Amino acid sequence: MNDVKNFIDLLYQIYFYMVLIYVLMSWLPAVRESFVGELLGRLVEPYLRPFRRLIPPLGGVLDISPIVALLALNFVALGLKAIVDFFMR
Repeated sequence: MNDVKNFIDLLYQIYFYMVLIYVLMSWLPAVRESFVGELLGRLVEPYLRPFRRLIPPLGGVLDISPIVALLALNFVALGLKAIVDFFMR
């Protein structure tokens, strides 16, 4: 049971940092257009796109959709761990 929960935690942490690094890289156009930036974009952008459609940038500049996306990711990880706890009793 702990192995499954640890695996969920590991996947959550990896994707969390991928999103965080991608958002930070978006401030630096030269880095964003690098191989790593494009790879992260292909892995992260499909997850962020629905949040960006729902939440417009504040003042036309500040994009808070990654924050909401990371909160949603956290809730999903917590929910999966709760389901594992429920079925592995």
